[in-house]
Amino acid sequence: MAAPTLQQPSYLLANLKADATTKTLLQRCQDLVKIIDEYPAKELHLIFPWLVESVFGSLDGIIAGWNLRLLHSRSNEYNIVMEFLNPSGPMMNLVYKLQAEEYKYEIPVNYLPGPVKACIQQGVLPDCPLFHNKLQFPPAGLLTLNLALNPFEFFMFNFAYCLITPKCFPPGQHGSSTDSAYFVLVDNYLKYFLPSEGSVPPSPFSDSRGSVTAPSPRSSSVSFAGYGVHSPSLLKHHIFHQPSVNADPAAQEIWRSETLLQMFVEIWLHHYSLEMYQKLQSPQVKEPFSPTEEHVLVVRLLVKHLHAFSNSLKPEQLSSSPSAHSHTHTSPLEEFKRVVVQRFVQQKLYLFLQHCFGHWPLDASFRAVLETWLSYIQPWRYTGEKTNPQQEQNRTVPDKWESFVQENLLMYTKLFQVFLNRTMRTDLVNAKNALMVFRVAKVFAQPNLADMIQKGEQLFLEPEHVLHHRQPRGYLTPSQGGSYLSSRQRVMTDMVFRVKSHVYALEGQDCQYKQMFGTELRAAVMKLIQIIAQAGHTAKRISDHSNEVAANNSFLSWFGMGSSDTNTTFPGAEQEESGECLKKTHEFLDRALENLCQIFKLNQGQLSQLISNLGSSQDDGNSKQLPDCIQGDNGLILTDLGRRQIISGLRRFEIHYQGDPELQPIRSYENALLVRLFYKISSLVNNRFGGHMNALCSRPDFLGRLGRHYLSEQETTTKLKQSPMTQRTLERNRQPRLSLRPLASYRTILLLLLFYVFGALLSFGPVSSTLLILTGGFLYGLMMTLFGDKLKTH
Repeated sequence: MAAPTLQQPSYLLANLKADATTKTLLQRCQDLVKIIDEYPAKELHLIFPWLVESVFGSLDGIIAGWNLRLLHSRSNEYNIVMEFLNPSGPMMNLVYKLQAEEYKYEIPVNYLPGPVKACIQQGVLPDCPLFHNKLQFPPAGLLTLNLALNPFEFFMFNFAYCLITPKCFPPGQHGSSTDSAYFVLVDNYLKYFLPSEGSVPPSPFSDSRGSVTAPSPRSSSVSFAGYGVHSPSLLKHHIFHQPSVNADPAAQEIWRSETLLQMFVEIWLHHYSLEMYQKLQSPQVKEPFSPTEEHVLVVRLLVKHLHAFSNSLKPEQLSSSPSAHSHTHTSPLEEFKRVVVQRFVQQKLYLFLQHCFGHWPLDASFRAVLETWLSYIQPWRYTGEKTNPQQEQNRTVPDKWESFVQENLLMYTKLFQVFLNRTMRTDLVNAKNALMVFRVAKVFAQPNLADMIQKGEQLFLEPEHVLHHRQPRGYLTPSQGGSYLSSRQRVMTDMVFRVKSHVYALEGQDCQYKQMFGTELRAAVMKLIQIIAQAGHTAKRISDHSNEVAANNSFLSWFGMGSSDTNTTFPGAEQEESGECLKKTHEFLDRALENLCQIFKLNQGQLSQLISNLGSSQDDGNSKQLPDCIQGDNGLILTDLGRRQIISGLRRFEIHYQGDPELQPIRSYENALLVRLFYKISSLVNNRFGGHMNALCSRPDFLGRLGRHYLSEQETTTKLKQSPMTQRTLERNRQPRLSLRPLASYRTILLLLLFYVFGALLSFGPVSSTLLILTGGFLYGLMMTLFGDKLKTH
C-alpha cells in the first residue's frame, strides 16, 4: 500500500504539467481548486514549487508564468486569476495548508538583493531578521547557499520577485499600468495583511505543534519600543551564530503582516546599501540594479498604504510614551503600526530614492519617482479624513507631524537638494517637466512645513555635548521637587538625539550635512529661479510665435499660400508643446516661482531683481544670436554655456536644409506626382545641357547675369553662414541647373489656373495665355537682372 501512495504525488505533478499545455486557464484553476481541497498536504507539498513557478514565472525570467504584469481587467482571464490568487482564495489556502505541516522550500542566495547576498557571502548575517535561521550550509561552500523558507515566505518571495524579474514583453506592451493584475493583487495583499481597520484574519489551518510560529526572531528585549533607534537584532552577527526562533505567542497575530512587509521591502527596495551608494558616485562603477517605472509605481502604492496603515493607530496609543507603553497592554498590530514606517521602510526607501534621483533619465517618466517621494513626505494626506480640495491647497501642516519631519529630515532636505541639481539640467520649457517643478514647490510651500524643516535642521546642528546631559532615569515633576525647565530640557535632548540618530544612520557618522536653508543652497535656489524665469520667457515666446504662424497659415495653408518656412520650430519645444501645453508651462512655472519665494521667504523686490539680472539674455534680439561656440578645425563647437542656452531656448542655430533642393521631402503644399515628373524632366535637361548652362552662367556680361538669375540658387552663402557647418561644406558651390519644382506647388497651379480663366474671359486662348505667361516671366527676370542690385541696396 505504501508504494502507490509514494507514487501518487509524482503522478499528480505529471498530470498537472500535461494539463498546462492542453487545458485553458479556467479549466486548470478549477482542477487546482479541487486538488487543494481534496488532497492532503503531503501530496500537495511536491506540486507547490512547480505551481508557484507556473503562476509567477521562474526567478531567472525564462518562464513567464501567467504574466500578471500584463494581465488587465479587460482580459477574459483577469477575474479567474484574481479569484484564484485572492488573499483568501484557493492559492492562499494551499499556502496555509502546507504551513501547518512545517514544510520548507529552498531559494538560492544568488537571487537575493545585492546587499543581502553580499553579507551572506562574506559570512555575516544580514540586517533583516527575515533571513535569519534559514540558511542551509551545503558542502560546496558559501557561494551555493540556499534559504529554507516556509510556504508563506516562499510564496511572498516569488510574488515580490515577479516585479523585478526581467521580462521580454511582446511588442507594444509594457508593464507600467496601475490596473494590471499584479498591481491590484499587491493592493489587495496590503489591505488584507496590513489592515487599517480591524485585525488580520486568522489562518484557517493550524495545529497544536505551533507550526505557524513567527518566522522572524523577536524576543521581549527586542521590542518595537525602541522607536527611532536601531534594535539590537540589527547588529551584525557571524553567519554561523544564527539566533534561534522563540515562539512568541504575542507575535502570532501579526507574523504574516511582518513577513509580507519585510519581503516587499527587501525585494523591492533593498538593492543599495550606504557603502554601495557611496561607491556608485564614481562614474567607473556600474550600477547594480535599475528600477523600472512599473517598479516605482508599486513602491508608491506600498508607501501610501503604509502611511494609511500607520495613521490608523488609535490616538491613545499614538500619544502614549514608550515607557508607558511597556506597562500597558497593546495589541501587536497596534504596536506594529507605531513603528512600521521608521523601522522597516525609511532607510531602504531613502537609498532607493537617492539612486533614482541620480540615475533616472531626464524625461517625464521621472514623475513616478517624484510622486513616490512626495507621497512619503506627506503622511498627513493619508489620515482617512475627508477634506475639501480647495481647503487642501492652503491647509496648514498640523503640529503633530513635527516629530515625523524631524525623524525623516533627510527625506526633505537632502532629496530636495538632489532634485534641485537635477532640475537645473532639465528642459523646463517642456510642460511635463514644468509640472514636476511646480508639484515639488507646492508641497514644500504648505504652511508650517518649511518652519518644521528649519527647526529640524537647527536640532541637528546643536552641539554634541547636549547629548551628554541625557539621563536614563525619569525626571521629577514640580510637585516632587523637580522643575518644568528640566522636563523641557529632556524633551529637547530627546529631539536632538532623534534627529542626529536619523541623519547618522542614513548618511554615516562622517557625513557633511548641507542645510536646506543655508547660504549655499539659497544661492542654488536663486539660480533655479533665474532658469525658471528664462524657461517661462521662452515658453511665452514660442507660444506667441506659434500663434502667429497658425494665424498666417490658417486658411491658405492647404494652397501653400502661408509661410513655407519649415524651420520655424524653436528648440526646447516638443511636438505636443504648442498652444495649450505652452500656456500650461507658463502657468506652472509662474506658480512654482511664487511657491519658491514663499518657501525661502523672498519678497517681490528680490524676485524682480533676480529676473532683471537676466538682462539682454531674454530679449528677442539676443534669441536670434548663435549659441556660445568656439571655432574648431572643422567649424563651430558648442561650449557648456551654449548647450545650456539651447536647452533653455535662449539661443538657437538657424537650421536650413543643406542638401540638394530638388531632393527635399515633398511638402504638404506640393503635388507629389508633379514633383517627381518635373524632377525627371529637369534632370534630363540638366544632364544634356549642363555644360552650356555652366558656360552661360560663367560669363561676366549681361547674359551671364540673366542666366545666373534663372539657373542658380539665391542667397546660398548667407544661409550657410548661420549654421555650424564644416569648412568643407561652407566652400561647396552648386552647379547651375534648371529647376521646375516650383511649378508643382499648389499655389503656382492655382495662380496659373486663375490666369487661364482670366485669359478666357478676355477671349485669350490657351496658347496665347501661355505666351503671355512666358513673356511676363522673362520680363520679370530681365527687370530683376537690371535693377536687382539697386533694389537690394535700398
